[in-house]
Amino acid sequence: MNRFPALTLARYSLLATLRSPTSVVFSLLFPVIFIVVFGSMVDQTPTFKVAVAPDCDTNNVVFKAIEAIPSITLVRDLTSAGQAEALRKGRISAVLHVTGSAPYDIRLDVTQTPDYLDMLLHEAIRGIDARAFPQNPSVARLEVTLVAGRTYRQIDFILPGQLGFSLLMAGVFGSSFLLFNLRQSLVLKRMRATPVRRRTIIAGEMLSRLFFHIIGFILMVALGYFAFHFTLVNGMATFGEMLLYSLFGLGIFMGIGFIISGTLQNESSISPVANTVVLPQILLCGLFFPIESYPHWLRGFCDILPLTFFVDGLRKIAFEGTHIWQMPAQVGGLILWTIAIGAWSIKAFKWE
Repeated sequence: MNRFPALTLARYSLLATLRSPTSVVFSLLFPVIFIVVFGSMVDQTPTFKVAVAPDCDTNNVVFKAIEAIPSITLVRDLTSAGQAEALRKGRISAVLHVTGSAPYDIRLDVTQTPDYLDMLLHEAIRGIDARAFPQNPSVARLEVTLVAGRTYRQIDFILPGQLGFSLLMAGVFGSSFLLFNLRQSLVLKRMRATPVRRRTIIAGEMLSRLFFHIIGFILMVALGYFAFHFTLVNGMATFGEMLLYSLFGLGIFMGIGFIISGTLQNESSISPVANTVVLPQILLCGLFFPIESYPHWLRGFCDILPLTFFVDGLRKIAFEGTHIWQMPAQVGGLILWTIAIGAWSIKAFKWE
């Protein structure tokens, strides 16, 4: 008698998948294409999150002009220590200081040379000079101070989102059609006559998908790192933590697929139902743009979705160097989702 039936099932499921070129291409090549496309995109109109320093005068004409720049979002709720940490970890672009009397001294604390941000501020100053003080010296002087910190690139936001997107699509759609086809071809009915339990079958399929997940994960992160300078703060240690953390997402998203396949009786209904589950998470979980862009009434719902916990955690691990045990909110949320989805998927499992 086989002491590890889940491993045996995983082996044969993996062999069956390798014989399907479509599955291999979708699991490995498609995510790589996504990274190349999105990583090559250049943002022509960048936006900046600028923290307002506690000593910044917010009642003068210069500050009002900066506040009116569409590309700049001012952050006012951070302490001095919080601003320094946010700047060091790349959560904000700069810290703004403005004196309270003319000529106004503007100081920007940044971690990299802010060419575009510098240009925006100079344009604002020139606009004030032209309107109010055309015959006088400039109303303000701009000074840029470089401080220690990390450079936050576009790929640092995009790649974790694409990892989550790839895992969500492969997990939900792949597992839902897989289990349904096994039931339709009476494979599960024949397996019912054996001592194999439902949770063993689910575990075996998850293990077989784990192989493709690891290969795809390595390809995507390697491409982002070498081609687009994706940040891995602690090198291979960070990569290992990201891979370990992604197992939560694999279990949750495959579990959702198992629930769909066990609940529906018609194969044509799988895609619409799966899209109903997948699309809201793609749109609301910060894959392509920050959740802060949404209205306040919607953010609470966005924050509790499993893909939000997953992608936020990946970004913290990769760019900020946060360890898994230092993210109680993200890990706790994923554990709760894993328990709920796992129990539901086992209950929804049907032999025929």
